[in-house]
Amino acid sequence: FGHIELARPIYHPGFMVKVKKILECICTNCGRLKIDQQMEPGLWELLARLQPKYRLKYVWEKAKSTFVCAETDPADEDNPMPIGHNGCGHRQPLIRKEGLKMFTVDKRVGEEEDSKKKKEGPAKPATDKHFYSAFDCYNLLKKIPAEEMDAMGLSAEFARPEWMILTVLPVPPAPVRPSVASPGKASAQEDLTYKLAEIIKANGSVEKAEQEGSPQYIINNFVELLQYHVCTYMD
Repeated sequence: FGHIELARPIYHPGFMVKVKKILECICTNCGRLKIDQQMEPGLWELLARLQPKYRLKYVWEKAKSTFVCAETDPADEDNPMPIGHNGCGHRQPLIRKEGLKMFTVDKRVGEEEDSKKKKEGPAKPATDKHFYSAFDCYNLLKKIPAEEMDAMGLSAEFARPEWMILTVLPVPPAPVRPSVASPGKASAQEDLTYKLAEIIKANGSVEKAEQEGSPQYIINNFVELLQYHVCTYMD
């Protein structure tokens, strides 16, 4: 087999649902789990009894409704156990999957500009929706500590979460994609070969745009095209 080194990480269409669940379990800033032994007593003992394939589902059920990466507060006299799990305190967005794209949705209450608005009542909720690229996702998944990978049923040695994001695309040898002969016509290349050519062309466009310092929206358009060709190549 050969391979194509992709200019930018690309979502694997077969793992997008799994990646979305992992993103909903961890902090989008520091990469730590949003729940911990101190927040869920007996968590690690329970996870140790579960088979790895069931751990992610359990952690996801507990973490998906947590919207703050809890910082560790010092223990006080009434509470000998510290609160939080040494998180960063970052507020967590909702994760949404739309087709071959991921988005983060930040829901917050708008701040009051003056005392007059405060008297009129609370501000209406505001929603911010941002595209979450495979590049950002790849870098975030690399931050997850090894022990927290194990808590989600993953493995730092054999099943790292960032491996669900494509950075290298395998290319099957020519015997796997032989030329096709049609009656009365010259032999033509198999469909996989044409699709691989489109992937190479789109990948080159991304590299060229980055080298020339093109605006980010142009690079994003080429990355989106590359994502499309990779997904149609697989499906």
